[in-house]
This record gives sequence, structure tokens and C-alpha cells, in this order.
Amino acid sequence: MDVLSDVIATMKAGHAKLTRSRYSGRWGSRYGPYPGAGFHVVLSGACWLIPPSGRPARMSAGDVVLLAHGSVHGMSDTPDRPLEALPPAPAQTDTLVGRVTHPTLAHPGRSFDDTLLLCGAYRLGRGAVHPFLRGLPDVVHIPAELGRRHGELSAVLGLLGTDTLEDRPGAQATLPALLDLLLVYALRVWLQAQCPQEAGGWCAALKDPAVGAALDRLHRDPARAWTVRDLAQSVGLSRTTFAERFTAYVGRSPIAYLTWWRLATASRLLRETDAPIASVARQVGYASEYAFAHAFKREHGVPPGSFRRAAREAGGA
Repeated sequence: MDVLSDVIATMKAGHAKLTRSRYSGRWGSRYGPYPGAGFHVVLSGACWLIPPSGRPARMSAGDVVLLAHGSVHGMSDTPDRPLEALPPAPAQTDTLVGRVTHPTLAHPGRSFDDTLLLCGAYRLGRGAVHPFLRGLPDVVHIPAELGRRHGELSAVLGLLGTDTLEDRPGAQATLPALLDLLLVYALRVWLQAQCPQEAGGWCAALKDPAVGAALDRLHRDPARAWTVRDLAQSVGLSRTTFAERFTAYVGRSPIAYLTWWRLATASRLLRETDAPIASVARQVGYASEYAFAHAFKREHGVPPGSFRRAAREAGGA
């Protein structure tokens, strides 16, 4: 897979939830912090995002905001309430995507049009957060106007709104796929319109022809016995120039990133397949099951077998 597809795959590994909330009158909720990434979509009405730092941002129908680091933040009908003054969002006991709730917070006094929000989160465990997500700003706000200039994002928002507002048959099956598409298109818009290459980091990495091509090679064939020299030659750079540029943009050396990606791929294979651990080790480039188990435990905190059992128990809960 390409890098962005793999970013989404690592997010899907987390325990996901989606709630629908209708608010009217004077209201506000505080979200997070939590291990993972979250997002909000304004389906109708308007509200204010109260970020962990900086000025509040007004959000209107069609706006999307991504909180890549699970930072504490708030949503409110007004920008003049400090984050610490907002009550915690209602606790969710069901973490399955598509389980939709309808809390209504109505207050006497001023009357406003209803605000309808979709709020989602992917809770990611140790070692599951892709470095791309770590490189994102705390708050990625994609206004509706920008989304309309990218038809795919607008189309997905329309489908999400229809399925959640009307509770159509089959919505439980469509919502996970629509959430994946929402994340893909939102991140595409951010990369294309809000992430200049001169900003460095993953913006530069994915837009740089050499580093972007090297990342693509690593992601498509993690089992290959890559060396820095091989990668540098494949993208037409000297070993030193390539290694320095890759490390500056990605935040890890090429081999350190390859190791991380191999183990992230292994965790997905352990969750999603019945392949023996020795087979998983070979598929991600480890000739020795012992060496694989040692590296996996160092990254994820548990041996591969324990990781697989825990993932299956969580999936069956």
C-alpha cells in the first residue's frame, strides 16, 4: 500500500466510535485527552471549536476538524467559555463504529438553531500511531468552502449525513467505510491545500520526489532486505544526501523507519490473519522468529502471541 493508505490502516487498528449529537440553546462539551485521533463534522448549524491552545475557531455546516493527537479540546455554542469550564462529553460505553447516540442539551433562555455534530475517535495503542499522524498539527481544520473545492470530500460528507440523519437500513455496514473515506479525503485536502512543502516534516517528505518514492518502496515491500545505499540509488541520490534528507523530513533514519513499519505491518497481520507467527515474521523481513518476537515486544510491549490473543478478545467483546 502507499503511505496514506497505510496511515488509515493504522488508524483502523484502533478501537473506534462514532456518536451523533444534537445540541440547542447554550451548550458545550469537553473532549479528550485520549490515546489516538479524533474528529468532528458539523452536519448542520454552527459552533465553536475550543482548541487546547490558541484562539477558538468557528465551524459551520460542512466543516471537518481532525485532532490527530487526541488533545483535550471543546465544542461550544459560544467562543467565550474557557476549555476548563466546559463539562466533559458524555461517556461512551460502546466503542463500535456506527453506534449512534442522540444526546440533546437544551437550555432555557436564548434560542439557536440546532447544531448537529458527528464526533468520532480512534483509540490507538502503544506503537500504533503512524509517524505521519505525530507530525500533524494539534488541530487540522478543513472549512466547508475548501471541502467543496474537493468534490470527493463533499460527497463523503453528504453520504455520512444522510446515513446518520435518516438511520437508513445498512448504515451499520456503510459507516465504517465512510469514516475511512472521510479520513483519506480530509488528509488529502490538508496535504494539497494546507501543507506547504517548505513547512518541512511529512509535508516535505510526501511531496519530495526522492523521499516520497523511497517511502513508497518501503511500504510496498517491507520484507525486502533494504539498505540505505539501495534506497538512495533507487531514487538517484547519494547515500549521505538521501539519509540526511529522509531523516530530516520523516524524523527517523531510513532503517529505523523501516523497522517501525515492519512491526506495524506485523501487528496488522497478527490481528487480521491466522498466519503462524513464523510466517508473519518472514512476511515482514525477519528470518528468525526469535529476532522478530524480541523486536515486536520492544515496540509493542508484549510478545506477538499475547498481542494476537488480546486483539481477538477485544474484537469479540
